Amino acid sequence: MSEDQGWPAPLADGAVNGRVTVPGSKSISNRALVLAALADGPSQLTGLLAARDTGLMRSALVALGVGITESGTTVTVTPGSLKGPANVDCGLAGTVMRFVPPVAALADGVVAFDGDEYARERPMDVILGALRTLGVQIDDAGTGRMPYSVSGTGSVRGGKVTLDASGSSQFVSALLLAGARYDEGVDIRHDGKPVPSQPHLDMSVAMLRERGVHVDDAEPNRWVVAPGTVRALDTAIEPDLSNAAPFLAAAVITGGSVTVTGWPAETTQPGGQLPEIFTRFGAEVTLGADGLTVRGTGRVQACDLDLSQVGELSPVIAAVAAFADGPSYLRGIAHLRNHETDRLAGLEAEFNALGGDVTQLEDGLAIRPKPLHGGLFHTYDDHRMAHAAAVLGLLVDDLRIENIGTTAKTLPEFPDMWSGLVA
Repeated sequence: MSEDQGWPAPLADGAVNGRVTVPGSKSISNRALVLAALADGPSQLTGLLAARDTGLMRSALVALGVGITESGTTVTVTPGSLKGPANVDCGLAGTVMRFVPPVAALADGVVAFDGDEYARERPMDVILGALRTLGVQIDDAGTGRMPYSVSGTGSVRGGKVTLDASGSSQFVSALLLAGARYDEGVDIRHDGKPVPSQPHLDMSVAMLRERGVHVDDAEPNRWVVAPGTVRALDTAIEPDLSNAAPFLAAAVITGGSVTVTGWPAETTQPGGQLPEIFTRFGAEVTLGADGLTVRGTGRVQACDLDLSQVGELSPVIAAVAAFADGPSYLRGIAHLRNHETDRLAGLEAEFNALGGDVTQLEDGLAIRPKPLHGGLFHTYDDHRMAHAAAVLGLLVDDLRIENIGTTAKTLPEFPDMWSGLVA
């Protein structure tokens, strides 16, 4: 079947059962790469995700003068003298377009940033404005969007900065990750609606502390990073728990049993909340030595969920809700309108095109289950949208997914893994 007609989503002929091993976490991988690039010596990263987003991060750091070599499953990052001129392709990766500019500010020379077409629509004014406050010269032609350039002088003054991070926790994480290398460190204060995705902030803080950086986050909406050394640290990357979501969802909606191996006992990843979420939908969840197992019961219970801290899980959760025994509500996710695409508008449009009844709320979605029919599900170049479509396709005949290749953003093996599980 041609790409124009879409990838035929595998239809489940009964309960889906199996075991899945997902590659490393994108969020941890890209944070580990940035911190290794700023460290006081070489770091070895084992199990680093090999996907488009991590490839873009690696290329960005190499362009700035960082050494990155690979041997088997281990990547060695050797800090170098950060310098320009350099060009950074951000693709559609939020971690690259937000985490790398504060690093580029430490380079000596001009670093130019650009990305995919939709990336030019994503607002960057919060992080660019914050960098200007900290003494960094930025040229964005007054747009607050890509393309833009950072003119580094080899150091950044740092100090106090107030920003509105209600659109993305990445704005805070970006400054946290580089802040220890600034002359005065960084004192970040959030002023606005609540910051979404708290687990990602916890992840950034925890990873900094593991590397000897002093971070004070005792005061709400304030993070103070003391200037100092980022210690080199060999790191084993956890599995990407958000990428596990569609596989576990398959068990929930088909009454099957799926185990994701290597599930950590403790984690700062947003996907760590999946056990609680799927339990709310009526599934049985157990964590054992071999991983996390989710068993569907043959009934999907309707839910009213606050997903403000785990917004990236929303597309797959919406797909599960489409098969519930009543209306479900996903709340606290207005910020998804500024993700890889406008995910709320996209989910509403694509579910309804298949016969669904989904409406946008001010901060989320209302999903009223209805019988769905086949058709072409558009992904908007968004891997999470493709994951949602695959889950729907388990129970909807002749559902075709436009640009399944977009899953390469964080899980290039997804089409083969998904087909193998369903088969």
